[in-house]
Amino acid sequence: MPKPRLLIARAVFPEVIQRLEACFEVDSNQADTVLDATQLAGRLGDKQALLSTAGDVIDEALLARCPSLRICANLAVGFGNLDLAAMSARGVVATHTPGVLTETTADFGFALLMATARRLGEGERCVREGQWTKWSVDFMAGQDIHGSTLGVLGMGRIGQGVARWGAHGFGMRVIYHSRTRLSAADEAALPACFVGMDELLSEADHLVLALAHSAATHHLIDARALARMKPGATLVNIARGGVVDEAALVEALRSGRIAAAGLDVFEHEPAVHPGLLSLPNVVLTPHMASASRATRLRMAHLAADNLIGFFETGRALTPVPAPALSAPA
Repeated sequence: MPKPRLLIARAVFPEVIQRLEACFEVDSNQADTVLDATQLAGRLGDKQALLSTAGDVIDEALLARCPSLRICANLAVGFGNLDLAAMSARGVVATHTPGVLTETTADFGFALLMATARRLGEGERCVREGQWTKWSVDFMAGQDIHGSTLGVLGMGRIGQGVARWGAHGFGMRVIYHSRTRLSAADEAALPACFVGMDELLSEADHLVLALAHSAATHHLIDARALARMKPGATLVNIARGGVVDEAALVEALRSGRIAAAGLDVFEHEPAVHPGLLSLPNVVLTPHMASASRATRLRMAHLAADNLIGFFETGRALTPVPAPALSAPA
């Protein structure tokens, strides 16, 4: 029996390709060229399987050109790049990589919080550019982290990881808002207190975004939400860029309405809103929260597990959860 045909849309680790080549006829984009919609459809047209990344848009237009496709294994915990309704209608299974990147992403989220609150980016640039000429009492004075109030918007695995760092590592009071409230036992273990959205915004000294992006959460942090934030607060986004209205954020940072922001994700990445690039009080990183080699390798192996499991047993290991399939795209 011929092997199913698989397209690996972007470069992955050689050991993962070796595993997949035992089970598939593999077309691998190891040159790591970013394929546009036409190029992706051209290479995927006769394939039964796809290993995609968060930058590969799988929508109805693409699916119509790829009638053989049966499974898309997304190398990400998120799946905002997948048109789940269109995939479901065509019988294409969608999988993602939850769990394996939780702690690494939470680690980075807290690192970005620390860099933002304590103005590490500004300080590093000051030294490199020769602007550090003397000590003064308020020079590079930032915001304390220990003993402050940490707000987490979106209390899934990653949000809980950030909350644990804050509560157990820095003695922070943790408040959160999420679509689904944690159990009383989980809240006590963190510890964290569930609050309404308005209370979260008005009480958090440091607000970390760790929620999924959807039609319901698009630009959830807009001018109105930013205006409700505590004066002098910091905002960190390790979720998805579309959760934040970047133009409104630029104005809030420029006016001093909030003290600073740390962003690992952007609405139109890799493009960044030009207003953000010109502001000193924002830390910008290139969507690298899960970027430890060990974690990225685990993610790639989990994507491979999904592909192999689907064709060997008819079941993927970590399909996109059912509630997401019925949620607005």
